[in-house]
Amino acid sequence: MENLKAFLEEKVAFYNNPDFILLDPVSIPHRFSKKQDIEIAGFFSAILAWGQRKTIINKCLELMEMMDNAPHDFILNHAENDLKPFLKFKHRTFNDIDTLYFLHFLSAFYKKNESLEIAFTKGYSEDKNVMYDLLINFRQFFFNDPLAPRRTTKHIATPARKAACKRINMFLRWMVRNDDNGVDFGIWKTINPSQLICPCDVHVDRVARKLGLITRKQTDWLTAIELTENLRKFDADDPVKYDFALFGLGVEERL
Repeated sequence: MENLKAFLEEKVAFYNNPDFILLDPVSIPHRFSKKQDIEIAGFFSAILAWGQRKTIINKCLELMEMMDNAPHDFILNHAENDLKPFLKFKHRTFNDIDTLYFLHFLSAFYKKNESLEIAFTKGYSEDKNVMYDLLINFRQFFFNDPLAPRRTTKHIATPARKAACKRINMFLRWMVRNDDNGVDFGIWKTINPSQLICPCDVHVDRVARKLGLITRKQTDWLTAIELTENLRKFDADDPVKYDFALFGLGVEERL
């Protein structure tokens, strides 16, 4: 176990640095300095993060361009006519209907709230397992609107349906983790890094299984919990930092 911890720590140090940013969707929110711009760009980048990373980044850049590369200002001040370009936006199964509802939610939300952190911390407690409730509460809040299209609900995963919630967990890692390495932003202060759940994508899943950090046959919410609990044995305060090691090893191995 100590040897595995030392190996993972070495890989975290190797991958958790600004060189990681360029080829990763986290590069999109790194284009901004205003807190709300980082939140909005990060949220879209995480939600659209499936498929090839180059394609994800290009689609996110396209989306930011549609918002005049000032997402918070656009969200607050756009006119109805400004939404027409979004009718042509599509990434895999995320289409114009989904995009317009996301914009609608964010517009209504930011007109009343300073930070998206508020939406993700409804029902917060210091319980280390609070993320189960927080993700369920966020999804309910996000779609608590009569205008919410049923088809769009599939784009916000929930542990209530046993989903691993990879993209939302990745977004939360970006917003919550706070170190001096320059990848994660650490701009949200309510959730403790010790409470985060490790994003469990195909690369992380494959490497974690080879290293004996996952034993469950399927990949679901309980798998993400199993992985995170094992990572907490190495660092209870910041288990999700090992996402850098597992993801980096997965991509490097594939290459």
